Order: sequence, then C-alpha cells, then structure tokens
Amino acid sequence: MKHLNKLAVAVAIAVISGSALAKNAPEDANNITWKDKYPEQYASWASTIESTEQGDILEHDPMIVILYGGYGFAKDYNKPRGHQFAVADLTRSLRTGGPMTDSEGPMPASCWGCKTPDLGRMYDKIGEANFSDKKWGATGHEIGNNVGCADCHDAETGKPTPARPFAMRGFAAAGQKFEDQEANIQAAMTCAQCHVEYYFDGTDHKKVKFPWNGGQNPDAMLAYYDALNFKDWTHKISKAPMLKAQHPEWETWQPTVHAEMDVTCIDCHMPKVESASGKEFTKHNVGNAIDNFDQTCSNCHDTKAELVDTIAMNKKAIHKAQLAAEDVIVKAHFEAGEAWKAGATEAEMKDALKLIRHAQWYWDYAIASHGIHAHNPELALEELAKAKKIGKDARAKLKTILSKHGVAKVSFPDYSTKAKAQVLVGLDKAKLDAQKKKFLEERVQKEWPIKVQF
Repeated sequence: MKHLNKLAVAVAIAVISGSALAKNAPEDANNITWKDKYPEQYASWASTIESTEQGDILEHDPMIVILYGGYGFAKDYNKPRGHQFAVADLTRSLRTGGPMTDSEGPMPASCWGCKTPDLGRMYDKIGEANFSDKKWGATGHEIGNNVGCADCHDAETGKPTPARPFAMRGFAAAGQKFEDQEANIQAAMTCAQCHVEYYFDGTDHKKVKFPWNGGQNPDAMLAYYDALNFKDWTHKISKAPMLKAQHPEWETWQPTVHAEMDVTCIDCHMPKVESASGKEFTKHNVGNAIDNFDQTCSNCHDTKAELVDTIAMNKKAIHKAQLAAEDVIVKAHFEAGEAWKAGATEAEMKDALKLIRHAQWYWDYAIASHGIHAHNPELALEELAKAKKIGKDARAKLKTILSKHGVAKVSFPDYSTKAKAQVLVGLDKAKLDAQKKKFLEERVQKEWPIKVQF
C-alpha cells in the first residue's frame, strides 16, 4: 500500500532537482518523434481525435452564465474533448479573446500550461518566468503540439515523469514529493500535473501555482485563497470577489475507496491491453473506463450494466443538487446588485459578498471536476449542499440590507436562455464572435502551426 499524505499540512517547498523532471531534447516536444519507438501507444494516443463530442454547457444551463458574470467562462464553456483538441479548443474559445498583437488579450501565456509539450521546450528556451510574463497570443506561433508524449514521459528512459516544474513544486508543498512516491502514484502524477485546481500567481510572473500549501480539500484551498485575499475576478452584478475552481480530479480522487485501493487514473483510463500482434501495452486514448470494463472495472464490480446504472443515478442526483445550489446563488448575485443600487455601503455588504464567494466556490469545486459523478459522487453532493446552505445565508443577510434601504422585494430578470443571460452580464456575443473570427482568419491561420477554423 502506498504512503500518500492526502490532506497534508503545508511544508516548506523543497528544491526540485533537475532529475525530477522529464529531460527531453527540443525535438521531443514534437509528438511524431515518439511514433517509431512506441507505435502502439502512439496510435492509441492519436485516436483521441475521435473524441469529438462537445456540448455547450452554457446553452444547457444558462444560470452558469450569471454565476460567471464578468469572467471569461460566461463567454463560452464547453465540455472537454480528447487530448488531440487541446490546442484547437483553447485557441477557438472566446475566453482567450482575439489578440491581434503580442501585447493584447485577456489571458497570460500560462494559459498554455496544460495544453502542449511545447511548454517545456519554451521554458527551456526562455525560462518559466519570461514565458509566463507574456500574453497568451504572443506565444501561439510556438505551439505546434497537443497534449502528448513529452508531457508525461522522459524521452530517454520512457519513465512516466511530469514535465511541468509548477506541478513538482505543488506536489512538494503538499508533502507529496514526486521522488518519494511509489511507481504507480508517480505515473498518476503525470495526469495530476494538469487535472488539478490551480491559479496564476500574480506575485510571481503569473506562473501556474497549485493552492495546496494548507491541504488539498476544498475547505483548505478556500482558506488559502482567503488568507491571500486572492480573487479571480469581481462579479459583474454582485461585485463579490470571486474564485473559479478549475478541474480538481487529483484532489477529489484522493479521499476515495479507489485511492485507498491504489486504483489510480492510469488504471481506469489507460488500461493495459493487447495489440494485434499480441503485445501488451498501455492504451493512451484516455477514454471512459466503462468502455474497457473487463480490463478496468471487472475485478471489483460485478456487471457493467450495474455499474452504468449506478453512475447514471449518481449523475442525476448531482445534477439536481447542482441546479438547486445555482438557483440560490444566482438570486443572491441579483439581490446584491439591487442592494448596491439602493445605496448599500461596502461595510454593509462585506459579509454577504464573502458568503456568495464561498457558496460559489463549493458549487464550482463540485461541478468543475470532470467525471465527479463516477470519481467521488459523495463529495460532490456534500459540497453542493454546503453551497446551497451558504447561499441561503448570503440571501438572508442581503434581505436585511435591502430592507434597511427600503427594498421589500427584488424582481429577477429573465435569464432562461444563454443569450438572455449573456446580455444581463454585459456581453456582446456578436462582437466577441467577430473578434475571434478576425483573429483566427488573419493571425492563427496565417502564422500559427495549428490552424483553427471559426
């Protein structure tokens, strides 16, 4: 059984030796370089191009537009596709804007952090700090490879090794230094270098940082952000200082039975299979574990049908709890907006806004984790219940403030569609689309290695 500090208290960040990171030559950032040496793995990795399903989350649930009002995720928010689409989907997203010069755009270059093995090449070329200081659009001409081989493997040995120094710093800060882990956990850490909660540290060149110094659970990370007085953005309507949870799969997996049994993301999503020639290899298409039930799940679960039904039931329960929490928090944002209009002061609003911030953090932590209905449904329901309760507490405080300023009732606008909700948070979708189209046609398709259509 592995030794892994799941909710470690902060420790001093150890100096990461060069041997801890994958040491690859510049040409190894090019995924095709690996094809001849690892043909089966390469072919299965390339098959991620078949994972094309892309759902519009905002169209399906317009309340999310309101929740992210003033932030990029209100512009567009789609379900993730296969690794082969990592660069294209980021480039096409309205969140990255349409920067026509190297100094324009809403996002720093750190936004490339988990999309490409070219990141390591660029760190070696100009340094992590210099790269992170740049704007996202300033480096696109250097990004020619989607998430691939050099992200997770040392070219010389083939050993699974995270390529990102910010991940190694995060593991060390959480008491999970890479070199101290067993081989199966080290392999899983190649996934964890990206499938985690993170933020861009404005005090350190906007480098990627994991908020794990005080622990890896949602309460500890929220306390970490609160202590720093950190915010991702100020909400457009409520003016609350908000946090955006990313995709904390590593964190939500750790307190589970799977983790206790040493069943990692590799075991479920990258099983060992047999090639046509009879050779065993690790499948690299990072697919749905259910699709490989016999190799991944059958040792513990009786039947595929039973497991599918259980996961579907969990997903339905989580979605119901998600909508209930959203309804409360969305109304809190609007009520805060009305309180400001009525003349509420910053001192009066401080506690209510903090509650909104906390409620939305717990909601976001639960829904931003891909596959949480399969990975840790109990945690999702727990955090969503917490989000709803704290949201109600915020509304109670706001009711008192509104009453003090003569507002007996708040009328909520119509946010029943994505388009209506985007107008309410001040977005001009047609303008955003035009900017993105111009950027893709006049810059990306002419200058960037990976061509993206509007």
